Amino acid sequence: MTIDLLIQGGQMAVVLLLAPLLTGFVRKIKARLLRRRGPSVIQPYRDLLRLLRKEAVLADNASWLFRAAPYLIFATTWVAAALVPTFATGLLFSWTADLIAIIALLGSARFFLALAGMDVGTSFGGIGASRETMIASLAEPAMIMIVFTLALVAGSTQLSTVSAHMTLPAVGLRVSLGLAAIALVMVAIAENARIPVDNPATHLELTMVHEAMVLEYSGRHLAMIEIAASLKLLLYVALIAAVFVPWGLAGPGEGLDRHALGLAAFVAKLAVGGVLLALFETAIAKMRVFRVPEFMGAALMLGLLGTLLLFVSRSL
Repeated sequence: MTIDLLIQGGQMAVVLLLAPLLTGFVRKIKARLLRRRGPSVIQPYRDLLRLLRKEAVLADNASWLFRAAPYLIFATTWVAAALVPTFATGLLFSWTADLIAIIALLGSARFFLALAGMDVGTSFGGIGASRETMIASLAEPAMIMIVFTLALVAGSTQLSTVSAHMTLPAVGLRVSLGLAAIALVMVAIAENARIPVDNPATHLELTMVHEAMVLEYSGRHLAMIEIAASLKLLLYVALIAAVFVPWGLAGPGEGLDRHALGLAAFVAKLAVGGVLLALFETAIAKMRVFRVPEFMGAALMLGLLGTLLLFVSRSL
C-alpha cells in the first residue's frame, strides 16, 4: 500500500514537473526550425518563479470568482493530468481515470476560465470567453465520439483498461482507430490554443483566444494559469501516447526498475510529441477565427465516422 501511494504521488509530481519543460522544449524546437536561438528549455520555470514572487494586482470590480478561478483551474487540470497513465497503469487511483471524468474536469476548468475572463468586464475578456466557448461547443462532442470509438474497441472507458487492450495483437490496425487518433490530435490542438487555431506567442486582439481571457491576471494568479496551460498540453500528449502508443507502460505490481523504464519511455514520448508539434506549427499558418468551426467540425466528423465504422464492421 505504501509503495502504491509513492508511485501514485510520483505520477502526480512527474506531470507537474515535466509540464513546463515540455512547453520550453516546444518553444526551443520552434525557434531552431526558424533559425533562431530561442529561449532556454528551462525558461518556463524561471518565468513561473518570477511570477510567484510578484504581487497580484486586482481590478477594483473583481469578484471572489476572479481570485479563486486560477486555483480552481490549476487544481482541476492537475488532477486530470495525474489521472492519465504516464509511466504505469493500474495505479492506486486508476479506477477514477475514466475518459469521461477527464473530459468533465477539463470542461470545469474551461468554464471557470471563461467566467473569470468575463468577470472584470473588459472587451478582451469577453471576446476570449466567447471564442473559447465556441471552440468548446465543437471540441467536446468530438471528444465524446472519440471516447465512444475507444470504448467500443476496448470495452471500457477506463484508461488503464484501454491502454492494456491496445497492446493486444488482436486489436491490429483499424481504420476507426486511425480516424479517432487524427480527431484527438485536432481536438488537442484546439484545446491548447495552438496553431492553426490560436497563436500562443502573440497578443493580437483579432486572433487571440486563451490570452484574451488572462490579460487581467498577474503575479501568482497568472502563474497558476500558466502552469495549468502547460499541464493541459502535457495531458493531451500523454493521453495520445497512453491510448495509441501504450508501449513501455509498467503494469500493476511490477518492480521499481520497470517503473523507471516506463518513466524513460514517457519522457521519450513527450520529446517526440514536442518535436512533432513544433514541426506542425512551423509548417502551417494561423487560420481565421471564422474557419475554426470548420476545423473542429472535421474532427467531429472523423470521430463520428470512427464510431460508425465500428458498428458497420461488427454487423457484417
